[in-house]
Amino acid sequence: MIAVFFLVILFFSAWYLLTKKAHEVDKVPGPPTLPLIGNSLSFATSREEAYKKMMQLTKTYYPLMRTWMGPNPVIHPLDPRTVEVILTSSQHITKSLEYGFISDWLGTGLLTSTGSKWHSRRKLLTPAFHFKILEQFVPVFAENTAILVEILKKKIKSNNSAPVNIVPLVTHCALDIICETAMGTSVHAQTDSESEYVSAMYEITDLIVYRMLRPWLHPDFIHDMTPTGRNFKRCLKTLHGFTNNVIQERKEEFRRRKASGEPTHDGDDIGMKKRTAFLDLLLEMSEGKGEFSDEDIREEVDTFMFEGHDTTAMAMSWGLYYLGCNPDVQQKCVEELEEIFGDDNRAPTYTDLSQMKYLERVIKETLRLRPSVFMIGRQVTTDLKFDGFSFPKGTGIYLHIISIHQNPKLYPNPEKFDPDRFLPENALGRHPYAYIPFSAGPRNCIGQKFAMLEQKSLLSTLLRNFKLKTAYPEKSSEYIPDLILRPKNGIEIELTLRK
Repeated sequence: MIAVFFLVILFFSAWYLLTKKAHEVDKVPGPPTLPLIGNSLSFATSREEAYKKMMQLTKTYYPLMRTWMGPNPVIHPLDPRTVEVILTSSQHITKSLEYGFISDWLGTGLLTSTGSKWHSRRKLLTPAFHFKILEQFVPVFAENTAILVEILKKKIKSNNSAPVNIVPLVTHCALDIICETAMGTSVHAQTDSESEYVSAMYEITDLIVYRMLRPWLHPDFIHDMTPTGRNFKRCLKTLHGFTNNVIQERKEEFRRRKASGEPTHDGDDIGMKKRTAFLDLLLEMSEGKGEFSDEDIREEVDTFMFEGHDTTAMAMSWGLYYLGCNPDVQQKCVEELEEIFGDDNRAPTYTDLSQMKYLERVIKETLRLRPSVFMIGRQVTTDLKFDGFSFPKGTGIYLHIISIHQNPKLYPNPEKFDPDRFLPENALGRHPYAYIPFSAGPRNCIGQKFAMLEQKSLLSTLLRNFKLKTAYPEKSSEYIPDLILRPKNGIEIELTLRK
């Protein structure tokens, strides 16, 4: 009887809290809901259809929308003013529940951690992205892009100049770059795209999205018993195994040099190190100061691999798409590069990349129209109030970056590709949170300068070697909402060697 009594009390307590939460959240406009399941059925379809439905709803209920995903309420701020409230908060930094699906892979690294752990990690890792560290990554960008150039030249010759799907080639190049800069090793993805690590990296992201869209796979005990769960664990074993092996090899080398009295890096100034990998900086924090365990190191290296490879690869692929669609823009880029390099065929330096102002605007406009990270999820950890509404603890928040970037109220003629939107005089008066491809506020992307340098390096090098023409502009413009925004049909580019 006592057990039954407590169960009844527990049931009514949960019911009271849920109805109280519903009463507060349902004051916000949104689509009709069903008891218990909310709006889940509307989105229990393909990721493309679910995304299209969500985009339609964001237009209908602008500037603030409410949905229910099962018993969990979600608020969708669609105006830069309300987005700013969320992103500038030092309290509401906890990622939404969906990020839990990648925690088996990334642990609680910088992407998924929260609270004091996140604050501590962010503070410790920020020096690793100092411009002096980034500067010594520039040769890595150049060397791997040079490999891509040779691959493309061979394809032109063997295919009689037929269009080339640029996406997998750029992705493999980005993976080689991130692997070398993050771990100090190479997976040779450009020359060995069938390697076990490369295959596992691509497969695991597909498995994560598949699980996200199927609520019945959300509980771990169910997911683990399915083929999806078993494949996920297989990929996880490969990815963690590779990272752990590299960590141990680098750690042994670090200790050997320390024991023999050799410097653990070249020069006393952290900024003067030669080809220091992100992993080396973490090992110094671990071995020298005891700030990181092996598991902590693996979390951050895996996070850097995940966040710094696919996102940048898609941004560069879309950049090539827009350059190939806009010959006038492409010509302006070429003229800028001629001013910087003249007839010199040298690889770009950090200073060269800093001078590519027009190309930078091209990249910014690309990320406005096709932001790699098209949505950010947060979870309210304390009661939140704004715009006259009250949102109780536990409410989810989805920030639709692509909706903000393509809002005609913020960007007239939003579908037009116009890099000059980002000229200082044209950006005057634009809300600072109307453009957030790298998020913003305290939890913005720590690697955004790295990403910009890599994109400039690859795009400028390809433009110096090839004329670009997008073969099928309409077909290639379609995208699918994966963990990041991907081209649905690839991006086929006609390449002609420049003389």
